[in-house]
Amino acid sequence: MSADPTQLAFDTSCHLFQDCGGFEGPGLHSFLFKPLWGDADGNGVYFNKPMLLALLGSLIIVGFFWAAFRKPKVVPGKLQMVAEAGYDFVRRGIVYETIGKKEGEKWVPLMVSIFFFVWMMNLWSIVPVAQFPVTSIIAYPAVLAGIVYVIWMSLTFKRHGFVGGFKNLTGYDKSLGAVLPLVMVIEFFSNVFVRPFTHAVRLFANMFAGHTLLLLFTIASWYMLNGIGIAYSGVSFVMVIVMTGFELFIQAVQAYVFVLLACSFIQGAVAEHH
Repeated sequence: MSADPTQLAFDTSCHLFQDCGGFEGPGLHSFLFKPLWGDADGNGVYFNKPMLLALLGSLIIVGFFWAAFRKPKVVPGKLQMVAEAGYDFVRRGIVYETIGKKEGEKWVPLMVSIFFFVWMMNLWSIVPVAQFPVTSIIAYPAVLAGIVYVIWMSLTFKRHGFVGGFKNLTGYDKSLGAVLPLVMVIEFFSNVFVRPFTHAVRLFANMFAGHTLLLLFTIASWYMLNGIGIAYSGVSFVMVIVMTGFELFIQAVQAYVFVLLACSFIQGAVAEHH
């Protein structure tokens, strides 16, 4: 298989029982794309397919909520009702439950935005023609996690001061006695380095793995579509359908988990230290 990102993810002319090099599954090249314009050498503005999907996804989200709430009604129409249900799910089901109503209300707009952005970026994986989850490119989860991290750290020290913020991040508790220094080192390393890293990687890894599996079964279905291999191809195609349904579930769950963790970080920042 060519690693040239200008090519398809697989050779459509190659099938089972043909002397064409055998089955070649997806790899890292499946996540590379030829620039739509510009190039990596700085000639023009570099812009590729994931960037286009991220832009389109953002416009779709903004357009949806604008259309739903530009003329809000006491008795909502279908579009407003769906938008209100989504907004209320994040507000009550995630933000209020994690941070609390009093502290959480100010963070609702941000968390709603992150939730629907992540969900939309995940959904591109199963949209015809697009068929690529933007969040399987580590840069996107990393930037989102970075935004949450900056808010978390800023809020921690703003709320508690330098000493109080340090205690908050290290889990300082005099009652721990002799093990306190060890606990403080572990908590500091976990909060400052591990948690923001896993926040980004959890989303990225799930979307990367899910897209790879979908590609694997899709390519296998086409590759085995020859002679007696048609029976195998049918089984593989069933797996494509099953994995697509499973991905729909995982995409929503990952958006939920990402926002839930973001809220838990903020809750830890505003919590009173004891």
